[in-house]
Amino acid sequence: MSDVAASPLGKTVSYITEYDPSLLFPIPRQVKREEIGIDGVLPFMGLDIWNAYEVSWLNARGKPQIALVTFQIPADSDNIIESKSFKLYLNSFNQTKLDSVEQLTDILRRDIGHAVNASVQVKVNLPDQFEQLRFGELKGFCIDNLDIEVDEYSPQPQLLHCDESDGTTTETLTSNLLKSNCLVTGQPDWASVQIQYVGKPINRESLLRYLISFRNHNEFHEQCVERIFVDLMRACQPMKLAVYARYTRRGGLDINPFRSNFNADFPSNLRGARQ
Repeated sequence: MSDVAASPLGKTVSYITEYDPSLLFPIPRQVKREEIGIDGVLPFMGLDIWNAYEVSWLNARGKPQIALVTFQIPADSDNIIESKSFKLYLNSFNQTKLDSVEQLTDILRRDIGHAVNASVQVKVNLPDQFEQLRFGELKGFCIDNLDIEVDEYSPQPQLLHCDESDGTTTETLTSNLLKSNCLVTGQPDWASVQIQYVGKPINRESLLRYLISFRNHNEFHEQCVERIFVDLMRACQPMKLAVYARYTRRGGLDINPFRSNFNADFPSNLRGARQ
């Protein structure tokens, strides 16, 4: 088992500029899942979308190349990758000569897949493809303008409740006020979140208070989204539920976890304005 304390996160390190896959630091998902009561069969499917904005290598003649790279890591993989180690790994390509983009893609797919113990998808976007990339905000009704009083800043699932007098509804709610902190360094992580569900109407004020209650919570991105999913399922018992968060980047990487208990289409990888 990988101990988070042994990772490079929050420590002074030397940047390695030649290819070194040993820099990747996997962290088992199951430890934090057990903390929120997930043991055995997962109550969701999904993926983690990573976008890497600082990827560079040398072509066969020594000329620098750049790209934006997207990784899709399945939620049922054994491990996540500690983000600073991911950054260090990508930087190890900076002075590495490669024959082609295909070679880069194959190496990335192999190394990340090995680290998480699952098959991953890798897409390399070269500069002539940059103008095709688009921005877009999460769709749904934004609950951030609700006039509420807030005094809880650590996760409070008991805040969540449904409007029992109403029947079944189908809706999508969003918020830009999700903030948590890195599990190791305590540095802030900022995100927008989208919640799609079918079931008893979730009380919007209670949902907003609940999301804001993560403000002083220390946990990795993927773990926060799974906690939100599990808390909503327990409190409101929707028939269908999907939770998707778009986190702002740090160290040239952003992480965007998606969890769903129904066969929803995986979300498009549209960058938000804050990303």
